[in-house]
Amino acid sequence: MRDEDQSRDRRSFLQAAGLLAAAGVIDGIFTAAQARSVVLPFANGERPLVAYPQKRPLIRQTTRPPQLETPFAVFKEGVLTPNDAFFVRYHLANIPLSIDTETYRLKVSGLVERPLSLSLAELRSLFNETEIIAVNQCSGNSRGFVEPRVGGGQLGNGAMGNAKWRGVPLKALLDKAGVKAEAVQITFKGLDAPLLPATPEFVKALDVEHARDGEVLLAYAMNDADLPLLNGYPLRLVVPGYYGTYWVKHLSEINVVDKEFQGFFMGKGYRIPDNECGCVEPGTAAKATRPIGRMVVRSFITSLEHGAALRVGQSTKVHGIAFDGGSGIRAVDLSLDNGKTWQGAKLGRDYGRYSFRPWQFDLTIKAKGSHSLLVRASANDGQVQPIEATWNPSGYRRNVIESLNVVAI
Repeated sequence: MRDEDQSRDRRSFLQAAGLLAAAGVIDGIFTAAQARSVVLPFANGERPLVAYPQKRPLIRQTTRPPQLETPFAVFKEGVLTPNDAFFVRYHLANIPLSIDTETYRLKVSGLVERPLSLSLAELRSLFNETEIIAVNQCSGNSRGFVEPRVGGGQLGNGAMGNAKWRGVPLKALLDKAGVKAEAVQITFKGLDAPLLPATPEFVKALDVEHARDGEVLLAYAMNDADLPLLNGYPLRLVVPGYYGTYWVKHLSEINVVDKEFQGFFMGKGYRIPDNECGCVEPGTAAKATRPIGRMVVRSFITSLEHGAALRVGQSTKVHGIAFDGGSGIRAVDLSLDNGKTWQGAKLGRDYGRYSFRPWQFDLTIKAKGSHSLLVRASANDGQVQPIEATWNPSGYRRNVIESLNVVAI
């Protein structure tokens, strides 16, 4: 890595740390001025809009740790979600507020022939870098719409984002370390930590075959810039197609183990009913569960808001996004008659099978009054969004045909 690149990395982080100090930190709690509030469209939906360091005003769900949701209007700005608008999700309150990139190390240990301890500069210089555009979505995105209501953060639809991630393939690092034949899973831990000894550490795991598929990435750049501090600086795991719980931030430890890892956030947390739909009847519990995995297919209208006024007989270009867990989007359809008939939208540029896929539709409404516009995506693996949402006790993997009310005048 070039000296000027190392200096840039250190400068950019020290600048971020300075912003944190300017914002104020009290016992690990970020403090920031409240700009205004928004009301998400479900019970008790009022939330403050707060600007954190390196972030524009985002919807604050919790303060300690900071959990920030992207205002949905951001998604009409483009296919890539801007870094300063990208959602933030932590599990542990003791998050890193300063990281010295000169002393930072990524350690690879466990069942390997050659344990590693790499600086960020070494990581960048020893391996060929690659890029991928991929959606990062919180497992509980849209939980606030789940009925009957479930526990957990009552999120709108903004706990997701799409970015261009640049870094080195995890496979290259594991190959250098030499994974032993008896390895079963690989665990990942970041620099965020629990405040109390009784609180479990946030550690995630992937099967060895998945970890070495060549697509899982150790990312140090996001949309052609260093990762924002609150999105995992200086290094995070990127697991394309999988929910964000696996995308470990501030990655510091990789450990190769000989059995299925049963830490809290794998063995008890982030699990769904072990059946095809990952669901049960509302109000019931699953007989068996499995770790949450790939994302299900979704689509949204981004260019219109609820209650938008449209001219009768006038064509309006409706824009939106669709995505799934990596098979790619086959089609997006819209309906103006509550799903009785559907019309195909035009798919936009394909940025890769893990990315948002943009689409557009020429909408002409012929009668005055209120109309419900439905949008449905179909994936290449055969998934189609359902007309009714499924349910599970954690409110994970929310997916249903989205509807938006417009008024023709």
